[in-house]
Amino acid sequence: MKIWIHFVKAPIRVIVISRKRTTFRFKRQMLRLKIALSQEKAETKEMLSIYRRYTMRQATPEEMTIANQQFLDVLKGLGLGVFAILPFAPITIPVMIKLGRLVGVEILPSSFSDGKKSVKKNKLQETNNNSSDDQSL
Repeated sequence: MKIWIHFVKAPIRVIVISRKRTTFRFKRQMLRLKIALSQEKAETKEMLSIYRRYTMRQATPEEMTIANQQFLDVLKGLGLGVFAILPFAPITIPVMIKLGRLVGVEILPSSFSDGKKSVKKNKLQETNNNSSDDQSL
């Protein structure tokens, strides 16, 4: 009889465990989104203060490059907003991001993109630099 109860309760445990796992993943994704949005908000505030100083001729060229880069991130976010209102947005946005990366264009703003791509890009640059150093010898 104990064996029968064990087999009956096993699917219930599987369901409970998978539900907890799904809840944990969802919470983790929402925290990542919250952190990315707060970072984007802080960077945008900094961009606006730099532009305000630029109007008074107090901004340095380095600050202007930072502000212009953030402005591009804001435009990227607006571009994703267009895809968000289209039908089938959960399908079209990941497809557009993947196609953009294949072509070599980063569609996501910098605060939403993972550090994985930059690591690959740095390794590629290091190998190119090493090969150019070898050619110069």
